[in-house]
Amino acid sequence: MSVGRLDIFANSEIGILKLMRVDISKTSYELPRRVKRIILLGCDTFTFSLAIYLAFAFRFSTVYPTAIFDYSPIIFLLFLVKQIVFIKTGVYHSVLRFTGEEFISTCGKAILISSTLFITICYLVPLNFPRSIVLNDAIITLLLVTTSRLTLRRLFNWLYSINNDNSDVVRAIIYGAGSAGSHLAELLAHDPNSNYDVICFVDDNPYLVKYSIKGYKVYPSKDLSSLMSKNSCDTILLAMPSVQGEERRKILERLTLMGANIKTVPNFSDIITGKLSVSAVRKIDIGELLGRDIVMPDPDLLSQNITGKFVLVTGAGGSIGSELCRQIVQQEPSRLVLYELNEFALYTIAMELSEQYPHIQLISCLGSVTDREHFMTVLSQYDIETVYHAAAYKHVPLVETNPNRGILNNVLGTLVAVKCAIACQVENFVLISTDKAVRPTNVMGASKRIAELILQALADYQSGNTCLAMVRFGNVLGSSGSVIPRFSQQIAKGGPITLTHPDITRYFMSTPEAARLVIQASALAKGGEIFLLDMGEPVKIYDLAVRMILLNGLVPDQDIQIHITGLRSGEKLYEELLVDKTNAQNTLHPKIFAAYEPKLTWQELEPKLNALIDAAKTNRDSEMMAILQDLVPEYKCDKPTLFSASLVGSR
Repeated sequence: MSVGRLDIFANSEIGILKLMRVDISKTSYELPRRVKRIILLGCDTFTFSLAIYLAFAFRFSTVYPTAIFDYSPIIFLLFLVKQIVFIKTGVYHSVLRFTGEEFISTCGKAILISSTLFITICYLVPLNFPRSIVLNDAIITLLLVTTSRLTLRRLFNWLYSINNDNSDVVRAIIYGAGSAGSHLAELLAHDPNSNYDVICFVDDNPYLVKYSIKGYKVYPSKDLSSLMSKNSCDTILLAMPSVQGEERRKILERLTLMGANIKTVPNFSDIITGKLSVSAVRKIDIGELLGRDIVMPDPDLLSQNITGKFVLVTGAGGSIGSELCRQIVQQEPSRLVLYELNEFALYTIAMELSEQYPHIQLISCLGSVTDREHFMTVLSQYDIETVYHAAAYKHVPLVETNPNRGILNNVLGTLVAVKCAIACQVENFVLISTDKAVRPTNVMGASKRIAELILQALADYQSGNTCLAMVRFGNVLGSSGSVIPRFSQQIAKGGPITLTHPDITRYFMSTPEAARLVIQASALAKGGEIFLLDMGEPVKIYDLAVRMILLNGLVPDQDIQIHITGLRSGEKLYEELLVDKTNAQNTLHPKIFAAYEPKLTWQELEPKLNALIDAAKTNRDSEMMAILQDLVPEYKCDKPTLFSASLVGSR
């Protein structure tokens, strides 16, 4: 084939591409689809002509095969058969900018059918036509058509990129050359609106190294730092949605130490269910750096106290309460009552749930759990069967400076809620407690321990059949008052991050995981248990701050300073989950433990409760604190105390 003929072919392809691009600067390569198909059909007609010419040239070993003119009518028939079959098999239905290797399969199928049909016609008519030319023509047509389409696509995307402002183009390396990484690379390459320029893959699998996937070479992960430096790239797209827990944490920690800007694809569950596409890359969540291995929830436990039942959540607009509501509606309750004092918080969660679950009956109730008459009316009116009591004041410094308000909301609120539930014969009542109730050093923790004592005493005293249970756990990622939102705001402002002590340590879990475990724990209750959630390994808050800075592509103590302010009143260095860790018992769920801790009888507790609540109402703070100390002897309020961390999950 002569150079001149190749130039004509290349120039015609580019010319066709320009015809199809009316105004690429406006991301409008939009000609009517019918016109595009006609243009591609014309392109293929030229390709068919070149293919038959080359087939004759190979057959007769000459650059000028004059025999081609002797078969002109039959060649015209071959062209006609090819074009009809190409149209019928959907070759022209694929979108040019999304054309990929799958086009080879479609094109091969069309060529096989057209060649077979043409040979059949030649036998039936009969027509004298060299069979070797038909074979050569089929092979050459497949090569030329697929090559032309892929070339058009590449030129098309290239011209699009140079005609648009690519100052925001992000050079990225995909970590993970598996199915998710392969799919991600293809989607980003075909998406004209994507600002990612993929450089290559890296993978920990040595068998994938040196291969090319979707046109990108795979390198070992140990070469990542040099690849980033060589290609002026600081963005890593983590395409390993199936890798979780400690393995994922180690990978993320290694990448953050490199100063990489890390983004990841969604979990496979979201991809499979259609909630998100692989191309929906997002920033790494700080929770992923904790390395927690999530145990899949038990569907039977999740549904037991919810599905088909009338459920109420107090504090429904709060961090835990709102997530409980999200998890509850997924279990298809007959009715969900949202009980909340804060008007805006109630409106926000009610609107969110009503839009996503219009078939669930949602009732929004403004009210305080300290209002006995109103709460009793709500329980009776809506025939509530299960109550999740999440309403509480939980911000340690605020409750410390407003102790009477904390006592009234956390103690009186729980007392009113649980007594109303028993009176209305609610089947299940679950108190959301906290690890700060263990050997508390602040009023908030002590008030939550008293709330536990109330349920423990009433579980034995009540004459009804209400099952009372408590679920105790630690800090929840992203909850109001959590250090993570605070650190995020401080980083966004350029710092500094303020930290009370370099050695302060806390347990963390994600809000959805905490809510699911609470629901499952409630299904395990027989009455009076304190359920303890396995919070995993404790996390040093200083290390968490460093990770968050690195995750934002910044350098600790250079770009963002970390200032130590000193422990606040009532603040512990370490939180605990158990008074006596030998008292924890296994349950059917590997991350849920049960404990029967020391308690008071209702006869012992009731008069002290009444005195405590009366002192709080009348602002007799000294008397109130003395009663608090009497009810919770382990309550230490003089100064911050250091305790040994107690791990449920270390059993």
